[in-house]
Amino acid sequence: MKLATYRNGGTERVGLVHQADTRVFDLAAAAQCAGQSASDFASMLALIDAGPAALERAHALFTKLGSEDDLSAAVAGVDILAPLPEPRQMRDGMSFPLHILQAPRGQLKLAARARGDMAELARIDAEPLPELPEVYRRQPIFYITNRFSVRGTNTTVKWPRYSQVMDYELEFGIVTKGKGANIPAAKAADHIFGFTIFNDFSARDAQRIEMEGRLGPAKGKSFDGGNVLGPWIVTPDEIGDPYKLRMEARVNGETRSKGVTEGMLFSFEEIIAHVSQDETLMPGEFIGSGTVGNGCGLELGHYLEHGDVIELEVEKIGVLKNKVERQTA
Repeated sequence: MKLATYRNGGTERVGLVHQADTRVFDLAAAAQCAGQSASDFASMLALIDAGPAALERAHALFTKLGSEDDLSAAVAGVDILAPLPEPRQMRDGMSFPLHILQAPRGQLKLAARARGDMAELARIDAEPLPELPEVYRRQPIFYITNRFSVRGTNTTVKWPRYSQVMDYELEFGIVTKGKGANIPAAKAADHIFGFTIFNDFSARDAQRIEMEGRLGPAKGKSFDGGNVLGPWIVTPDEIGDPYKLRMEARVNGETRSKGVTEGMLFSFEEIIAHVSQDETLMPGEFIGSGTVGNGCGLELGHYLEHGDVIELEVEKIGVLKNKVERQTA
């Protein structure tokens, strides 16, 4: 199933996306029509909390009532929100080796450009990539980001006033289900509710300064609307192998980045096992993969401009589309 959070007639709804992603079926309205409680479909978190039986009921309702025109709306005629508007927790990883190696080089080049030091820029370009630091193979590396700054597809991301260098990041991620701690990797798939796309918008100049403090990104990643999820959550049965999906980033229709979800240093199952060590994993958390290799302007030296439209596409999930605009006041 593809599950969306959307606004129709001023009300937030949870729906099942169908007809080649063109229609969305109102699960709460369908439950009421069938004489059932709609409480499990009050929000995406409510649906996740209700467990497998609620997903089975959603499927049964669609099977029975999916042909009723008045229970579906055109995707183009509603506001598709972030599928999980306020995750219970939000973590993002560093899982793809090429990005891990190229991102620090990108920051050094950004600093050299800021100083106008063309000799240093040439020196950095001429150096071969280093070996991957061993820590990245030893355990999953992640940071906790701002769960209150989440937005969805078709939103305009306001460029933070303190930054001159904005960037996109091509990622995908999981939404969790089932509360648990000390979850073994062999059982962690039971805690994956579904998959979605993540654009981790980044203020690179702010990030470059604060990363010198060796505590991780803060204002480089945390600004209103900068964590974009969507367009919906796709359940694992529709994904198949999540580590073989094609990925692409386009800016104003031009392909900037291509990749594949293959090659993560640690699978999401292994990341769940690591995260849940003596820590309770909650249903409705988001865990991002980290950026795929060559999946951002920092690696390519090609950043965003005012008015750019960014589309991130991941096979079997969909397209996440946003616009960036500088703030003038």
